[in-house]
Amino acid sequence: MEQNRIYFFDTTLRDGEQTPGVALQTPEKVEIAKGLVRLGIDVIEAGFPAASSGDFEAVQTIAREVKGATICGLARANEKDVQKVAEALADAERSRLHVFIATSEIHMKYKLKMTREEVLAKVKSILEFAKGKFDEIEFSGEDASRTDLDFLCEVFGVAIAGGATILNVPDTVGYMMPREFVDKIRYIREHTPGIEKAIISVHCHDDLGLANANSLAAIEAGARQVECTVNGLGERAGNVGIEEVVMALKTRHDYFGDLQVHIDTKQFTKVSKLVSRLTGVVVPPNKAIIGSNAFAHESGIHQHGMLNNPETYEIMTPESVGAEKTNIVLGKHSGRHAFDDHLKSLGFHTFTEEKINDLFMKFKALADRKKQVYDDDIIALVVDNIHHKKAFELVAQYYKLGEKGYAYADVRLMTPDGERADAAVGDGPVDASLKAVERVVGLPISLKDYQIRAITAGKDALGEATLKVEYNGRLYHGRGISTDIVKSSVNAYINAVNSVFLAMELEQQEEE
Repeated sequence: MEQNRIYFFDTTLRDGEQTPGVALQTPEKVEIAKGLVRLGIDVIEAGFPAASSGDFEAVQTIAREVKGATICGLARANEKDVQKVAEALADAERSRLHVFIATSEIHMKYKLKMTREEVLAKVKSILEFAKGKFDEIEFSGEDASRTDLDFLCEVFGVAIAGGATILNVPDTVGYMMPREFVDKIRYIREHTPGIEKAIISVHCHDDLGLANANSLAAIEAGARQVECTVNGLGERAGNVGIEEVVMALKTRHDYFGDLQVHIDTKQFTKVSKLVSRLTGVVVPPNKAIIGSNAFAHESGIHQHGMLNNPETYEIMTPESVGAEKTNIVLGKHSGRHAFDDHLKSLGFHTFTEEKINDLFMKFKALADRKKQVYDDDIIALVVDNIHHKKAFELVAQYYKLGEKGYAYADVRLMTPDGERADAAVGDGPVDASLKAVERVVGLPISLKDYQIRAITAGKDALGEATLKVEYNGRLYHGRGISTDIVKSSVNAYINAVNSVFLAMELEQQEEE
């Protein structure tokens, strides 16, 4: 590996999917992985194969279908996990095992119930087992930021001797201060036996809002791989967002020197929107780099400066992150070839002829309902129609408002047992429609969060509904789009129900 290059390890599909309420299906993960390749990601952590049969299938499918990046699988320090990763990555163009074990006193005592000597022995034995099964091996000391430094260096030395060439220093609980992290990385570089044979990686969580600052501090101290997610997704407060690290390095190259970053930053906005729509996690407007307000200027003083010279208030251009102004590009008279070409310009390159024809018919139907079709409309249409397994599909719906604010709704769904219909009364058409769907489904599913927003401007804009439901203590998200917000809400609810049924099916398979 080049010593002046920063490598990017994306864990959107593993740590990012651990965001509460996010549950991606295999075709959605594949589409995100292909977007990450276009972005220029070096390593894609596709999942945790031993976690479930669904995770194994997703990692295996990505390994087979996604080329242009190293595909990685996560494993605990046991032979069963490592073997599962090896099987899932068998067809990968280039494979990496990411194996971890906790190294902090609190984790070893209360979680692992192991001594330091037992942890060292486990690291040695698991790397002996993994040897020869992967192109690369990465080792992580979980909770490294709270691990005794000398012990951490000893563990890393054993990992290097066993064949690990990437050593990950995760700030698992987002505990570190930037200055501390600089000292920690430097100490590891100076006191780890065989460190010249490996590169140091960092994986920073954002519990104290310092994930980006800590990642950059680690780079200054000699780390050469950063583990990150798109939009900063991840457990609790999330991980560092790749867009923030990359743009800091590129914008302040005067500070960071000749470090090389092989990322196509113009892909950031496209990939961000794709991930946001597939996960159902909306990007805050004021999010750095990819938020809708990141390049908005309302203050009169700012606007005056911008008109004279954009550099007065913009340290990077919208175009540099792919945030060009949305344009009207297609309408109801546009042809299929123009539509196909435009899909490619938006980053969708791998659809079959059959899928393109299906999307084109849906686009024409949308164009008949809308006067103007925007890029964001097309992206939303494509994302909403990425094929995945469906237990329930909406066949028809009807609703009407009654007196005193009540509404009546009936729905007809295709279910695993054929077509079923039911009706309900609610406080409004959305409430009544969702209650009718719940009656057809027949499970005690409770709605926990519901949001509706316009995809683009205008009274005929597509409405995107995103919601979360709870079943058996777990959260599931759903997403739906339509010019009719009641229909988009019903589709979002049905998509969430489908995620519930998929999880139930996978659990049943694992029990068998």
